[in-house]
Amino acid sequence: MQQFDSVTARLILVLAETGSIGRAAEREGIASSAVSRRVSDLEGRLDVVLFDRSAQGVKLTPAGQIYAERCRGVLREIADLDTVMADFATGNRGSLRLACTSSALSGRLPELLAVYTQKQPTIALEIQELGAAKGLTALEDGRCDIAIVSDNYDFSRFETRPFEDDRVWVIASPDHAAAEAMAGKREIPFHGVLAHETVRMHLNGALDRLLLDAAHKAGQSLSERVSVESFPALVRMVEAGFGIGFLRSTSLHLLAGTDLLSVPLSEPWARRQLLVARRTHSPQSAAMKSFLALCEKTYRPTA
Repeated sequence: MQQFDSVTARLILVLAETGSIGRAAEREGIASSAVSRRVSDLEGRLDVVLFDRSAQGVKLTPAGQIYAERCRGVLREIADLDTVMADFATGNRGSLRLACTSSALSGRLPELLAVYTQKQPTIALEIQELGAAKGLTALEDGRCDIAIVSDNYDFSRFETRPFEDDRVWVIASPDHAAAEAMAGKREIPFHGVLAHETVRMHLNGALDRLLLDAAHKAGQSLSERVSVESFPALVRMVEAGFGIGFLRSTSLHLLAGTDLLSVPLSEPWARRQLLVARRTHSPQSAAMKSFLALCEKTYRPTA
């Protein structure tokens, strides 16, 4: 019986996620030929084909899907074992690996981490800025201990708790057609601005999916004038008159120094949260316990 090769197992998961030998090699910092050789050697040893190869990339076969899922389980067990042993070995030292969305890093998280490091100076922090879907994948694969992500995802495999309220706001320039409806309002209904062209952000990202779903339920579509890949770019394009935009509360600080109008949406679906997620029943290190306790102690729900 061959020993389990965690390096190759990790490559299988990265290949499954990226669908590309080149991108997998780049992410893992090894040659593409080395990735191909490891996969071919594994397929030869198992006498099964794990990936269908084509000019468009690679895709797991049914056998590959089973192998990848079992690899995730083994790697999770290894990560959990390392966590337990680290606590036994040191008691008060260790590391905390976080996967965080840009919204989390734009909100209260940096200040909270500053407090945390003051209280736990021996804990090494590893922070990855990832989209919510990729953050949850990293959590499931054992590549991080905690994910801080938006709440409109499937959390059935995770334990969650609130981290920060993150309501959806609409923004517009003062001379935009929507400005009159927004001026002086404490909140505004989504249908009141839905007819206007929109500067969209992170197509198919968490906020974009939320808005598209709400528009679909209202029997309308989200009219796109232009799309961007960062919140600062969205603010600048709205400021330049390319349409209205939508931000979450954690990004409202980007409006400082502008004359843009901003009003929260009134619908219940727009009252979102960022959540702290961890794998259900995974062991909690001392570092994780202290961080979760700090999150809970400092969370202040908005009215």
